[in-house]
Amino acid sequence: MALLRSRYKYKDLGLLILRIGIGLMFVIHGWPKLTGGPEKWEQIGKTMEMMGIDFAPVFWGFMAGFAEVVGGFLIMFGFFFRIACALLVITMLVATARHMSEGDGFGGYSHSLEAAILFFSLLFIGPGKYSLDKAIFPGKKDRRIY
Repeated sequence: MALLRSRYKYKDLGLLILRIGIGLMFVIHGWPKLTGGPEKWEQIGKTMEMMGIDFAPVFWGFMAGFAEVVGGFLIMFGFFFRIACALLVITMLVATARHMSEGDGFGGYSHSLEAAILFFSLLFIGPGKYSLDKAIFPGKKDRRIY
């Protein structure tokens, strides 16, 4: 099978598939939070009290939904990729801490922890060549001198 002997020449295609899949899942996962309104945002935002942040729970809850939905779209398109990954790492670490503090067990916090690890890793990997970041912000070797 040629794909298995390709010496990773399809890595950018693999990153594109990963970005679209994970980004879409986070848009879907975050949409109910983002559209839930102030009551939902306050409920989610109260999680920040665990971290000693006891002001503006509505804002923090909104930001969790915003990070998941807008971050998911940015991941899908590979646009402002590292910023989106950083926001999602923070959001997923807070979610992990909440699930752990509530005694949810490994099954309860594993999804958010796995997502945090994924987004942290993607910070270093980058979005790949099939991304808006690559098209709009080319690296030095990608710039053409006219």
